[in-house]
Amino acid sequence: MLRSKLRSLSVGVGSAVAMVGVALAPTTASAAPALPSHTAAGPSSTPSHTAAAGFWSCTVPPGYTYSNTQNTLSCSTSGGFRTMYYVQPPADGLWACTTMPGFTYSNTQNTLSCSTSGGFRTMYYLRTPKTGLWACTVPPGFTYTSTQNTLSCSTSGGFRTMYYLRAL
Repeated sequence: MLRSKLRSLSVGVGSAVAMVGVALAPTTASAAPALPSHTAAGPSSTPSHTAAAGFWSCTVPPGYTYSNTQNTLSCSTSGGFRTMYYVQPPADGLWACTTMPGFTYSNTQNTLSCSTSGGFRTMYYLRTPKTGLWACTVPPGFTYTSTQNTLSCSTSGGFRTMYYLRAL
C-alpha cells in the first residue's frame, strides 16, 4: 500500500512539474505592437486588421494616422519622456486615433491606446465612404438618405446621429 501511495505521489509531482514548465516557457515576440482590444466592430461590418503595416515614430508624418502610443526616452530632445506613435497610412477597416481626409468612420471607442497624456481618448473605425454605408459623418461628395440615433458615433458618451450615405 505504501508503494502505491508513493507511485501516485510521484506521478502527481511529475505532472505538476510538467505543467509549470509549460506555463513558464518563453513565448516568441512580434515586431508589431499588440493590437488594442476592440469589442465593437461597426454597424454592419467587422474590424479588418489588414491595413498596411505601420512603424513606431516620434512624430506623425503628414498623410498618416496612428493607432497606438507609448511613452519613451527615445524621442526626447531634453532627457524627459516623450510620446512615440505607431503610425500607419489610413485604410478602410483601421481603428485609428485620428480621423483622416477622404475617410469617414462608423464606430468609436474610448481607449488608452491613443493617449498622449495618460487619459482616455477616442479611437475611430475608419471607413472608405461609399453608397449604402452607415457612417458617423457625411464626407464631401456624399449626401444621406436616412439617419439613426446611436451610441456608436459618440465621442463623449451620448447619442449621436449616424447617416446612411449616398454618393452624389
